Amino acid sequence: MFSKILIANRGEIALRIIDTCKRMNIATVAVYSLPDANALHVQMADEAVNIGGATPRESYLVIEKIIDAALKTGAQAIHPGYGFLSENAQFAKAVADAGLIFIGPSPEAIHALGDKTEARALAIKAQVPISPGSEGAISDPKEIAIIAENIGYPVLLKAAAGGGGKGMRLIEEPSGLLAGLHAAQGEALASFGDDRVFIEKFIVSPRHIEIQILADQYGTILYFPERECSVQRRHQKVVEESPSTAVTPEIRAKMGEAAARLVATSGYTNAGTLEFLLDAFGNFYFMEVNTRLQVEHPVTEMVTGIDLVEQQLRIASGEKLAIYQQDLEPKGHAIECRICAEDVYNDFLPETGIAHYVELPEGEGIRNDTALFAGFEVSVNYDSMVAKLICHGKDRQEAIEKTLYALKSYHLAGLRTTIPFCQFTLNSEPFRSGEYSTAFVSKYWSGEIPKEIHSMILGAAVYAHHEYEERRMPIY
Repeated sequence: MFSKILIANRGEIALRIIDTCKRMNIATVAVYSLPDANALHVQMADEAVNIGGATPRESYLVIEKIIDAALKTGAQAIHPGYGFLSENAQFAKAVADAGLIFIGPSPEAIHALGDKTEARALAIKAQVPISPGSEGAISDPKEIAIIAENIGYPVLLKAAAGGGGKGMRLIEEPSGLLAGLHAAQGEALASFGDDRVFIEKFIVSPRHIEIQILADQYGTILYFPERECSVQRRHQKVVEESPSTAVTPEIRAKMGEAAARLVATSGYTNAGTLEFLLDAFGNFYFMEVNTRLQVEHPVTEMVTGIDLVEQQLRIASGEKLAIYQQDLEPKGHAIECRICAEDVYNDFLPETGIAHYVELPEGEGIRNDTALFAGFEVSVNYDSMVAKLICHGKDRQEAIEKTLYALKSYHLAGLRTTIPFCQFTLNSEPFRSGEYSTAFVSKYWSGEIPKEIHSMILGAAVYAHHEYEERRMPIY
């Protein structure tokens, strides 16, 4: 096992990795940009290296800076977390070339499965169902228009080299194709340094289901209980749960076996996630592989009791998996709410500012993954997600009620967040019944400010005006 690792990330995921490393008596090295000089991951790590810059392109995305920090501090391995360089095959290769261990899959596996067009080709080879679309990445608008016409609208344009909803555009009719293509390519280039996109048929009102896998170097591949990730805005998840109300034990086994076949075909090791769309008839279609740890991995940990970061570290250090497939039945139910600094009443517009007060919910089965503290600043340089709330119950009903209690006990001043949307979701009939899809936001969320909140805002404005009038100095 490693004695010291470097974490090539920031925020809550860096803290999450540090937490497991402390328990395993592994020393940690943090890296940080100039805005993150006072961040919690810097304080909690055993060592910290300033890699400079105010933006990710000047810091967390600079391969040479990350590797140099690892070599100077004597780290044996690098954990990429998620986002940034986590799915970058060039980074994984550079780590290996420097004599370090990349805590994740091989560069070849990242290239084969992290690139969505190559992953689709491997899925076909492994006899995993896929949705109709282009065979590879394309850029010619005329060729894209022909494929869209053949498979039928609506269609999805998706970045070939990344995930997280970045570089993705839904095109519902031919007139929006060109603008959507330019927007998808521009966002893909900005997010991943690669503007290649591909096109696939958009399946109307599906469930977004994903299968977590672990694979060691000795041929063992495990699949975990599925995660339901259908509550999304801008193709990015907000509320996730495990297990899914739409997945039967039979479908779970078929999805898991399909995931294992695809992983085996690519020679993949370490943790990864395969994403599928599930239609109303129980048919599922492969979408993509995330060759890293997922943001929503805690719900899987809560229903299985398995620390996925620990397993990543053990696999990367050459250990065999000591877990068996028959042990991976879901125990109870878990729900995760992403707490993002966004104005949910203004089309989920990202917020910037300072968290002036932070009080997190506590209790049995309540977990907070966050880097928040009073004085924490949310800037335009990084993702809007500032925390994750994960709750576990003996069944789905208890998990829902516990999550609602925790959301009500969540006190965060200075920033608008997605908490009101999460409360709406968990209180809604479609979610409570388990009969919902990826169309949840468009079908049920109006974005209108509730009367009671509107009255509070109006009252605060009137109070502030009166205070101003009373204190205003006379003008002579």
